[in-house]
Amino acid sequence: MFPAARILRLPALICAVRTGSALRPGALLALLLAAPLLALTAPPATAQPAPPAADRDELVPQAREAWGRRDKSRLAALRQQALAQRHPLAPWVDYWDLNLRLGEARADEVEAFFARWPGSYQEDRLRNDWLLELGRRRDWATFAQVHPRFRMNDDREVACYALLAQPTTGQTAAGLREAALKAWMPQREPDDGCQRLAQTLHEAKVLRDADLWRKVRHAVEHNRQRLARNTAEILSPTLAKTLAEVLENPARHLNRKANAFGQGQAELTALALARLAATDTDEAAQRLLKRWDHVIGPERTAWVWSQIAKQAGLALNADALTWADHAWAAARHTPDPARPDWSDETLGWLARVSLRLGTGEARWQGVLRAVDAMGPAERADPTWQYWRARAVAALARPGEAGRAQREEAQRALAAVAQPLTFYGQLALEDLGQPLTPPPTPAAVQPTEREAARAHPGLQRALAMIAAGLRPEGVREWNFSLLGLNDRELLAAAQWACEREVWDRCINSSERSRTEIDLGQRYPTPLRQDVLARSREIGLDPAYVYGLIRQESRFIMDARSHVGASGLMQVMPATAKWTAKKIGMTDFRPEQITERDVNLRIGTAYLKLVLDDQGGAQALAAAAYNAGPSRPRRWRNGPELETAIWVENIPFNETRDYVKKVTANATVYAGLFSGRPASLKARLGATVGPRSAPPPTDPDLP
Repeated sequence: MFPAARILRLPALICAVRTGSALRPGALLALLLAAPLLALTAPPATAQPAPPAADRDELVPQAREAWGRRDKSRLAALRQQALAQRHPLAPWVDYWDLNLRLGEARADEVEAFFARWPGSYQEDRLRNDWLLELGRRRDWATFAQVHPRFRMNDDREVACYALLAQPTTGQTAAGLREAALKAWMPQREPDDGCQRLAQTLHEAKVLRDADLWRKVRHAVEHNRQRLARNTAEILSPTLAKTLAEVLENPARHLNRKANAFGQGQAELTALALARLAATDTDEAAQRLLKRWDHVIGPERTAWVWSQIAKQAGLALNADALTWADHAWAAARHTPDPARPDWSDETLGWLARVSLRLGTGEARWQGVLRAVDAMGPAERADPTWQYWRARAVAALARPGEAGRAQREEAQRALAAVAQPLTFYGQLALEDLGQPLTPPPTPAAVQPTEREAARAHPGLQRALAMIAAGLRPEGVREWNFSLLGLNDRELLAAAQWACEREVWDRCINSSERSRTEIDLGQRYPTPLRQDVLARSREIGLDPAYVYGLIRQESRFIMDARSHVGASGLMQVMPATAKWTAKKIGMTDFRPEQITERDVNLRIGTAYLKLVLDDQGGAQALAAAAYNAGPSRPRRWRNGPELETAIWVENIPFNETRDYVKKVTANATVYAGLFSGRPASLKARLGATVGPRSAPPPTDPDLP
């Protein structure tokens, strides 16, 4: 059950917080604060006259603003006010106050905060902050005491500091190196903890030069230039300086300074070639063939070819498969030809290149070789489980001789098969099974419902969302779900559904493993409006719902980092163009956040891109996400099975988006019709070059 809590139930007003309500967030919070409050554990405070309701209404947003401005004095005053009022969101104000002063905070002050808010998100968030501060102070004794209680344990820099803090007595160098590589290699941006760990262990000869060069390669591959330079600095300041020149102008380095005398210089030459490949694959390939192929060593040569092939794959270049073959040929001369030291992302692109450009058995042999070279975690991803199963089945010999391979493929597909995900749906259909939805679990019981509503973290999360502080509310909600069982997750999801906080409804329900409530996971807000609008313009309602679920999770006032707004996440320029196209002469830009206007313009634009793509839903989803001109280019090349075309979409975000929109739509279609739908029917058989001009205007934005 939910953790016991000394809590007065929040009033029905907080339970009735509705996303998109006409009430402003501050007014909602004022209503909340007028009712009985959470019984907070707070230090004694001098009795003060209750401030006006408006002051209490705005206290938390003002505190968040003061924290953002780093206004310590204002924040300290608001903290005192929040604690004196026993404000239900006082833990947040208290957190912001201490977080801002953490650089000069004493250990006893921090421990007092932990004691005030035990088990809360704010306690664990501050513990994370405090561990980072202790690491910067090199206070390893206190760090070792605090770290075991860090519940989220999701901070890469903290993991690096933890290795520096722990005693090495009795630990083998191999064990320490393995732990360090696990913490340090996935680092995305330079930070003090992981940089110090790498430097310390390199000086102690636990980390090798080859480990650091491998990290530099990965950083360059992902265009993390500062991380690459900082890592090279551990090896040598001179090498780091030359690397900066390589990153700035790889062609100039290759023309003037490149050589292969010694490991460092050979690595820099390989990095320059890889860097050049990111902008000019043909030039990089020619330089490698003409001069460097047999000079920088087989391992570096193989890696550079893998980078050229990856970049060509991203560009849908027809030479990508040839260059991938060069990479595998060079890898034959390395210590482990079957598992070259290439990133999983690179291997994924080599698999995609084989899918897109390979033919016959060569296609599937390329897929199998790339997937088998991946690390265990990547191989376990449903994407590569599915394509590996397809490869094994395709390569199986006829008759009895290939029975073992066919059985292996069937088992692999069965391991992926499930009715709610893209590759799960494809696997079910490949096995000849219908996309039968999972059984509906028992309804949430009153006692389960009451336990969810008594959870202080969930209460605070909804109050923060009501106050207009959605990011903080979402983080606290997610933290509060840690450790809950399926029934508790369904109860929390149901509460969010009833309050129409649809993103928390969906995301909470998606965490359940055996009890799956499709009504929670695939809700249908605004059903009458969506159905009427879809039918009016000839759109499949399931497709519209599948897209909205992915775009905004039905958050009415959602706004993306690039400025897309509302339910259907429409960009301002697209909204203006579409409004003109459908005759909305009175459209004003600020209307795009209005529910009905957003739905009307979003569905109209979706219909336009769907018509532009000849009714192909996968292509239209890609166009909706990445712009119509890109899928027009992406479909050029060989005629492909639609799933292969989707897997070769060059943008990670768009590829994932298309999979989720089409899988969502397939689930919604089943819910609407009451019978299993088909993803393959929705995708269509193949995608290839357009044989006729676009049926709609070529000026789609």
